[in-house]
Formats: sequence, C-alpha cells, structure tokens
Amino acid sequence: MAQFQALNQVLQNPSSGAYFEMVQKRKKLPMSLQETLNKAFANIPVSTFPIVPGGKVLEIQANASVGEAIKILSDANILAAPVCESDDVKAVDWRERYLGTIDFSAIVLWVLESADIAAAALSASSAAAAGVGAGAAGALGALAAGGTGPVAAAGIAAAAVGAALAGGLAGDQVGKDASSAADTLGDDFYKVLLEEEPFASTTVRSIITSYRWAPFIPVAADSSMLGVLLLLSKYRLRNVPIIEDGKPTIKNFITQSAVVKGLDNCQGRDWFDCIAAQPITELGLPFMSNDEVISIKSSELVLEAFKLMKDNQIGGLPVIEGPEKNIIGSLSIKDIRFLLLNRELFAKFRELTVKDFMNTIASEARDLGKGTIPATCSLSSNLGSVIHILASKMVHRVYVVGANGKEVVGVITLRDIISCFIFEPPNYFENYLGLTSYEVKIDAFKTK
Repeated sequence: MAQFQALNQVLQNPSSGAYFEMVQKRKKLPMSLQETLNKAFANIPVSTFPIVPGGKVLEIQANASVGEAIKILSDANILAAPVCESDDVKAVDWRERYLGTIDFSAIVLWVLESADIAAAALSASSAAAAGVGAGAAGALGALAAGGTGPVAAAGIAAAAVGAALAGGLAGDQVGKDASSAADTLGDDFYKVLLEEEPFASTTVRSIITSYRWAPFIPVAADSSMLGVLLLLSKYRLRNVPIIEDGKPTIKNFITQSAVVKGLDNCQGRDWFDCIAAQPITELGLPFMSNDEVISIKSSELVLEAFKLMKDNQIGGLPVIEGPEKNIIGSLSIKDIRFLLLNRELFAKFRELTVKDFMNTIASEARDLGKGTIPATCSLSSNLGSVIHILASKMVHRVYVVGANGKEVVGVITLRDIISCFIFEPPNYFENYLGLTSYEVKIDAFKTK
C-alpha cells in the first residue's frame, strides 16, 4: 500500500496541475490531433516499450555505501537506479525486494548536509586532541548505522561543538571554523566525508529514506503508455519502474530520456513529422521564460550551483556571464560525480568556482573524446530538431537563446517535450484511485 499512497500524494500535488494546465493552454495543436495521439498512446501497452540497454535493469543493493553507488551510477552513465535488498533476501514478489530509487538528486542532498557536518567535526577535532571522541560516540554511531537527515545532522553538529568546547575552543569560533574547515584542511576533508566513519558507512538504504527526491511508483507491464507518459510529464517523475505482478524483479525502467529517444526514432512517420515540423513557439515553447530560468554566474562557487538545484528541485542550470546572461556552459545534477570521484577536486570544493569546475570537466571530457558545449536552440527551431538534440546529446534540457545566439531566453526540458504530445483525460487517475484496496494490492499499479 505504500506505493499506492505515494501515487496519491503525487496526484494531489498542486504544482503538477498548474504546470500541465499552463502547457495545455499554450499548445496550439488541433484538439483532434491531440485526441488521436492520446488514443494511440492509451492503446500501446507498456510491455512493448524497448528494454533498457543490456536487457537487464541495473540495480544497487540497499546495503551498498554511498561511495559505491556513486561509482556504479557514474560508470553506467545513468542518473538513477532502483534499490533492492541483498540477494540473500529471498523475495517472491517485487514489493519484498525493492525499497525505492537512488539518484544523483538524493546524493546531492546528502553531500550538502554531510559536508557541513564533516566540516564541523574537523574544526572541532583540530581544537581537541580527542576530536569528536567519546562524547560524540552516540551521535556518530547513529549516523553510521543509517540514521541520517536533520535529526542526525543536529546530533553530529552538537557533538562536534561539544568536543570543541571540551578542547578549549570558543563556541562562536566553531561556527566560523566549520564553514572554512574544508578550505583549510583540504585532503583531510575528502577523507572524512567519503572514507571515515560515520560517513563511509552511510548506506544507500538511509539515503533513499531520508533524502528521497521523488516517490517510487512501479507500473504494471500491461498498463498503457499514456499513464507512464503522464507520470513522466505532468507528475514530474523522472523514471517509472515496470513490474510484473507475482515476480520479484523489475522488468524495465522507463525514463524521460528513453521516451524522448523513442520519439526521435519516430522521424519519418507522418504523425510525428506533422508535429515535429512545428516551430517551438507554435507549441508554446519554451514553457519557462527567460525571467524564470534559474542560472548561475561562472564566477560563483560550484557549491552554490548545487544548492540552487536542491532548493529549486531542478536537475540543471545554465552558466552565464555578463549583463545579457550569455551562456558559456551548463551544469547538471549528475556533474557532482566529478567532485565525488576526484579527490583533489573535492578537497577544495568549497572554494571552487563554477568556471574552474567546468574547465576540469572539459579537460576530462576531451580525454574521453566528448564535447562540453551547452545544448542550445533558437526561437525559430522546430520541435523535431530540439528532440533530436536531446536524444543525440543525451542531455535533459536545451537552452533557448536569443538572436545573438548567446543570451538565454528560455529552457526546454524532457518533461516539456513529453507534455507536448499528450493531455490528461477527465478523471483518468481518479478512476484508477477508485479501485478497491483489494484490487490495488493484487493488481499493483496498473494505469488505464
């Protein structure tokens, strides 16, 4: 019933309705065409959607460390993966096996909180020979055992302050030292956060419990694609696990990126080409205007960029320079892996500017034969070209630039693209929520 409750919460989110209502008002497609598309997607079963590359969904075990999860996601170049119990747990049904999804959004939340805690602990230990020592044992042990989040954070911070005071450090100095510990202690900071207790023992299980960005809502394999597309667009899910009732493993993992790639593969089909040829402005795009785009200046700290993503629940932002907000690059939430997998870079991340961080990424990208130019389009671009950019460059957003080719005037996301092709029929999910509890338990999360 937990996933049923999660779905109910998602459907009741007022921001989802406001966004989708705005999208529908701005779209200029004939209603007859939209109804035809909706009917087509409603008749396509989820089971026909292409299976993930390799034929098997990548999973991360709940007892894996955060560091291990980061490496798995980074090596596979994916944003998220389902979290499962260890293979020792003999599950007979998917409900017994899966705990949720881990993604870089949750990791960013954890890192931002843990960095402050680690800095406080380091500043305290620099003043007291015992470090956080015995006085902090209880709080540290709680975090090592998986107790993360605000309560555990407060416990660690308090323990650090207590140890500092015991060592003769003035209370008001702790706050100052905590904010600068990473700047002065360099490599030690990296070691504390990712290699020493309690942080090294922080498990994926605790991350998805305390820092979950979005709910885990599986969908049955015999559901329709329309329901999945609505979850990925109106209801802001980035991925939808596909399950078969009575079986213990996830059959497929449908992401926003996979859907847009599928749309790009539809080039040459009349129904797609008819829509793809439309200028983006005729579809009301970009839905987010220039004054709504959240950006970061290249001279600001990269830490502030990730905080902006966290505070606004977005997956990326443009990097700009000058009064005209000219785009010189972009950052995504997945880029935090460059910090966490690069000891030297991470050791100075509190003083690292966005520009210096991007230069490091660009250097690594060149070594791998990849480019780092931000994905952009113009107001005169058609929908098909934007879809192709998203699919071919494997990015989650395209920035719309003005006549000079540099000023950011809008942004188009994967969610926006999917929203262009569908609308929600009256009472679509309300009818689904009207199932009896027995049907929900047996049939799991079948959309119409």
